[in-house]
Amino acid sequence: MGQQAPQGKIAILMDGWDPRLWTRGFEACAPGVQVTDTLPAADPAVRYAVVWKPKTSDMAKMPNLEVIFSSGAGVDHIFSNPDLPEIPIVRIVAGDLTNRMSEYVVWQVLDHMRQGRIYREMQARSEWRELNQPAASAITVGIMGLGVLGQDAAFKLNTLGFNLAGWSRNPKEIEGVTCHHGQSGLDAFLAQSDIAVVLLPHTAETEGIIDHALIQRMKRNTPLGGPVLINAGRGKLQVEADILRALDEGLLMAASLDVFETEPLPKESPLWKHARVFVTPHAAANSDPDSLIPLMVQQMLDFEAGQPLSNLVDRKTGY
Repeated sequence: MGQQAPQGKIAILMDGWDPRLWTRGFEACAPGVQVTDTLPAADPAVRYAVVWKPKTSDMAKMPNLEVIFSSGAGVDHIFSNPDLPEIPIVRIVAGDLTNRMSEYVVWQVLDHMRQGRIYREMQARSEWRELNQPAASAITVGIMGLGVLGQDAAFKLNTLGFNLAGWSRNPKEIEGVTCHHGQSGLDAFLAQSDIAVVLLPHTAETEGIIDHALIQRMKRNTPLGGPVLINAGRGKLQVEADILRALDEGLLMAASLDVFETEPLPKESPLWKHARVFVTPHAAANSDPDSLIPLMVQQMLDFEAGQPLSNLVDRKTGY
């Protein structure tokens, strides 16, 4: 048996994803629900919007919109809309999404630690040679961004024996993680981290934070021959020209990038063919409608019952 249907219409507004998957998912989860994935004209019946990079024209067609749900972990795609109304915005916090992100982080950390890139190059040459292998206990993974995603990734890396450092905007205390915060703590964090994993939100403060100046401050002598960068946060956090420059200068050993300044990553980008860059198409933690829709429906029902919404976005901080 499905959940009770929320009152009012739900609009599915997505760019780059098939909205029909979400429409069918809501109809299966809450039989009788009113849901639409197109807004050809103004629709005063729309009470909720589930969005990913919503068009400005669509946002203006919902005069009675009460709550916006982001279908992904990030919300910068919502704040960039000039017609954004002053209503609650809910970000996704779901076990499935969190697990997928941690899988990506662990996968990339292990691949760099076990020198997967070099072994693949050796395989292409039919070269049989064992490489020196550092232990997980010899590697410190630094995580920039200690929210739900960052903390879960840290926990899972800790179980594999890695040392953990963390950096966040505000002070945190997390078991097994040496935490740093604010600009005053950034240098100490970078000096500890053999592999830097970026899971920060995109805000005015974090835009372009991964630049040449920051990379220059990263730990130089690591068991991997140099520092490694993994960005699965937001593309606007990085300056791609600076990452390429740092790789060519030897300031970075390697980079795994799942997000980019422009998406899809343009075919002419040199990141595609750089020997020490691993590219994935913003696929670290895909949102699974079947996992997320029941959580959204419950939030809507709680809202209608006068209960507070969970995982609200702070408009001042942008996340």
